[in-house]
Amino acid sequence: MDSNKSEDPTTQLSTMGPQPPPRTSASRWSRTRKAVTRAVPTAIVYCEGNFGQIDGKTANGLVRHSQAYRIVSVIDSRLAGCDSGQVLDTESNGIPIVEDLEAAVARDVQAPDTMIYGMAPSTEKMSPADRQVVLKAIALGMNVVSGLHEYLGDDPEISACAASANVTIRDIRKPRPIKDMRLFDGSVSEVNAIRIAVLGTDCAIGKRTTATVLAKALNALGIKTVLVGTGQTGLMQGAQYGVALDAVPPQFCCGELERVIVAASRGDDPDVILIEGQGALSHPAFCTSAFILRGSQPHAVILQHAPKRAHRCDFPDMRMPEPKSEMTLIEAFSDTRVIGITINHESMTDAELGDAIDSLSRDLGVPVTDALSRPEMHLLDMVLDAFPQLRPMPVVAAE
Repeated sequence: MDSNKSEDPTTQLSTMGPQPPPRTSASRWSRTRKAVTRAVPTAIVYCEGNFGQIDGKTANGLVRHSQAYRIVSVIDSRLAGCDSGQVLDTESNGIPIVEDLEAAVARDVQAPDTMIYGMAPSTEKMSPADRQVVLKAIALGMNVVSGLHEYLGDDPEISACAASANVTIRDIRKPRPIKDMRLFDGSVSEVNAIRIAVLGTDCAIGKRTTATVLAKALNALGIKTVLVGTGQTGLMQGAQYGVALDAVPPQFCCGELERVIVAASRGDDPDVILIEGQGALSHPAFCTSAFILRGSQPHAVILQHAPKRAHRCDFPDMRMPEPKSEMTLIEAFSDTRVIGITINHESMTDAELGDAIDSLSRDLGVPVTDALSRPEMHLLDMVLDAFPQLRPMPVVAAE
């Protein structure tokens, strides 16, 4: 198979770093959906045993939103035969879950362009079984995209197989050379856009999803918004600006985030820049929230919380913090304000979600909503009430 059949120069593929969305002209995007999807590389997402779960967050995010790839199927033998949208959000999306790689390839006359490793295990390493799937995908002529800290392109066997098959290995988390990294210099203060960081009380809690929903809603309202990605999934989805912060040496984290925010400001001149959060400021296992607050200097923060999550992800002996304590910590650590709470409704009934929204709003004195199950306008109002200058001016009819 020709490895360049869809991932042509317009997709700006490289062997490391962020994946920008495919470059297409405005007229190209205005044509039919069929014309657009032909320009975007097709991809299957490998998520064996984890789709819809916390460790499957990369696959979950790609199924919900992807500019850089057209997702054609998800591999998870536990859920083979199901619709991935039904599994995630009880709403069909037409992306099937299949048994294995062979089943994924057999669905189409032509094999997909790419296989994406769609899991984020706490070990950040592949299992031996996963490794065999990667090698098989390469043998079938597919490019491979990975967000692991274990760089597949540095693996002698995998890189040799990729070279032999003339396919690309993309390690999303592989940072720029240190000689090209920059330190924080304060230039973010010259950015005119309102900067809002979407942080959380834990990792894998829905920060990126909420930020994506909000970015779409603001843009639809005519408020030009750019989402800056800070993790592997956002970069795989096609964030035009971003950096995988947890792979950058700490000394450069603030400066590298500042760099992409300044680039977004100069490149797109947006009204709003949303910054995807990582981990939690109060979480002892993560430093990225601190770097995000320092490097982006946000005017405001939206805090994502899962009321029914009893303990931190992967830390069964570490209780979840209350939103109030996280808000207090954020506002003490950074010259910013928390303008609202967004809910991750995992393990909640709709009635429980409604009660949580009402009680948190009453107790914390800020608006509370769920980006996925509540009206979009609630999320928009959270931002527009905090920054009324963003509200579109009413059109006055000429006399």
